[in-house]
Amino acid sequence: MGDNGVVNVGPEPLTFDDVIRVARHGAAVRLTDDAMAAISAARQRVDELAESPVPSYGISTGFGALATRHIDPALRAQLQRSLVRSHAAGNGPEVETEVVRALMLLRLHTLATGHTGIRPTTAKTLAALISEGITPVVHEYGSLGCSGDLAPLAHVALTLMGEGVVRDKYGNVTAAEEALKQAGIEPVELAAKEGLALINGTDGMLGMLILAIDDLTRLVRTADVSAAMSVEGLLGTDRVFAPELQALRPQPGQALSAANMTKILDNSGIMASHRDPTACTRVQDAYSLRCAPQVAGAARDTITHAANVATWELASAVDNPAVLSDGRVESNGNFHGAPVAYVLDFLAIVAADLASMSERRTDRFLDVARNHGLPAFLADDPGVDSGHMIAQYTQAAIVSELKRLAAPASVDSIPSSAMQEDHVSMGWSAARKLRKSVDGLTRVLAVEVLTAARALDLRAPLEPAPATGAVVRALRETVPGPGPDRFLAPEIESAVRLVAEGGVVTAAESVTGPLA
Repeated sequence: MGDNGVVNVGPEPLTFDDVIRVARHGAAVRLTDDAMAAISAARQRVDELAESPVPSYGISTGFGALATRHIDPALRAQLQRSLVRSHAAGNGPEVETEVVRALMLLRLHTLATGHTGIRPTTAKTLAALISEGITPVVHEYGSLGCSGDLAPLAHVALTLMGEGVVRDKYGNVTAAEEALKQAGIEPVELAAKEGLALINGTDGMLGMLILAIDDLTRLVRTADVSAAMSVEGLLGTDRVFAPELQALRPQPGQALSAANMTKILDNSGIMASHRDPTACTRVQDAYSLRCAPQVAGAARDTITHAANVATWELASAVDNPAVLSDGRVESNGNFHGAPVAYVLDFLAIVAADLASMSERRTDRFLDVARNHGLPAFLADDPGVDSGHMIAQYTQAAIVSELKRLAAPASVDSIPSSAMQEDHVSMGWSAARKLRKSVDGLTRVLAVEVLTAARALDLRAPLEPAPATGAVVRALRETVPGPGPDRFLAPEIESAVRLVAEGGVVTAAESVTGPLA
């Protein structure tokens, strides 16, 4: 994990870029002076309530359905340890490091708002874990997305106590106690309210939402590029993308997508070859070509809505009970993940539909009845060679999986905690499946780029547009041009890397300038 500077964490909202820098690029963090002042003031109020004979939820009582018991002061340190140990009950595969780092940063930010009642030393210790690249091992299952991402956050809190299992900055799995010792970090003994303050947030699902928005923003531009390559390679028309036609339906994302495709196809020799009505007898292109901006545009607008929700969440301090600015400590329901869960599910629909349309365009290239003069399956010697026949099978298998993943998690709810938590968001589950959806969309678009590039080469001596030609050249750095059948899996994987790393968009933008 590389060094990407330091992200300052204060009471003010973090940005998407802050989250990406810490989660994906290894940036360290620093609590600001304002954060430390806010944390200290809130802690003073919690200490006052802890000393009071009047029970206060989460400070001097049990939790959830056990909140009716007033806990003797002598047992409160044990109460915090017990809370964290019992809630660190995750199971299943290990969650990705970037997700856990995002989760840790977002929890640290809520602590920095001064609305949780954490002690300054505990917040500093969490910041030190992030900066030292110590990542608690968090598991796939354990969060219902209500009362926050309890189990995932509890595994982080366990690490603060010097317990559990982590990955060190080199990626090695080791005991938390040993990793903290190596980094010179002193474990903390949690005091009143701190257990809840560390685990009662929507940080995991929000972190995954922000990471997905980052990926999908790149992929929706990639979809514009791959669609333009397909329109060009299938001898389609770009006239349908004209701004005056898009203006008849003023959906903002649609206009952006159409403008991108027009830029990408500018000065195409292939397009010019069939502009003469006597050279082209087709009246209209298929929907997967003609309606590409309508679908990718709707995807953009959905991503924009999801980004708005994430922005509001980044300005939130999610904890229960919350310490208010006037010193009151009040129970609330802000930990419910519904707002985040819904948009995570919306984005899974977007990923599935973008991929579905991409697969349909790819399939058209392979069928001699629809590919306008290209060889069957783009094969070198059809019959002897199979060309991209099975690459489309791979696409179809992924698209089928994406359709299953598009079924919303947020409509499900299984009651828990003896019916105290009788409606939950399942936002963590929505986020986990969205990560699979984003990966699947990446792979489907990569196969379209691979196939469209082969088709453009097969249109020689006609020249593609400068922008699509630049994409073909970028791909050809790792994947040879048309020829007899070769081992195809590595070529698909090379295209996947090019898409995932943003290389397709970068190549197109080297000609067009920034795409919307």
